[in-house]
Amino acid sequence: MINPIVLKNIGKTYFGSKIPAISDINLEVKKNEFLCLIGPSGCGKTTILKLIAGLEQPTGGTIEKPANVGMVFQSGALLPWLTVEENVAFPIYAKGGSKEKAEDITNKYVRMVALGELKLKYPRELSGGQKQRVGIARALASEAEVLLLDEPFSALDPITTDELHEYLLKVWGETHKTIVMVSHLTEEAVLLADRIAIMKDAALKNIVEVNLKRPRKEEDKKFLEFLEKIKQELISN
Repeated sequence: MINPIVLKNIGKTYFGSKIPAISDINLEVKKNEFLCLIGPSGCGKTTILKLIAGLEQPTGGTIEKPANVGMVFQSGALLPWLTVEENVAFPIYAKGGSKEKAEDITNKYVRMVALGELKLKYPRELSGGQKQRVGIARALASEAEVLLLDEPFSALDPITTDELHEYLLKVWGETHKTIVMVSHLTEEAVLLADRIAIMKDAALKNIVEVNLKRPRKEEDKKFLEFLEKIKQELISN
């Protein structure tokens, strides 16, 4: 599959509603790319993510996607009675994986997000940023081709968010996963993404390629100029 995710004329109207959550969405996500969905609240960003994840079904159109996708939720959604390593191993055991396989994969991704010293801790003993790193490791442990993130850093302070941006880019660089992320921050999208999909009023208005070299710095002139361009796109669309 050249493009792991292809949405064709996708629509979604939730039960009991007369207003579509999204309408006539056409989108192709490229292999190994980092795509960010941005737009005002209620424009349909999370609905698209849920459709790709298989948590919702479209009311129109077709979706081509891998059978196995991993999702990181805004809240972390960790199981409180399991340790860090048990949370990460959960999707492996859920698919019938062996203890040996679970240990190998879990250790790999726990180390990747720098949580090795905390692997026996429970979620209540972790900070918000640490919980999100566990969520990322768990999504990776599912051996998914595509990683979906639903505003994963929106509840965190700026310093923690900056650290998690670095971890996420590190994980993406090492695993070559295809990432689709919903963000409410334009700065975050410009900092992380290869392309930015701009949504408004349940529709996909534009897709902009981020032609900025990595690593990107928010204080750089070119970054600020591109950020202003995207903000203008949001207003004009």
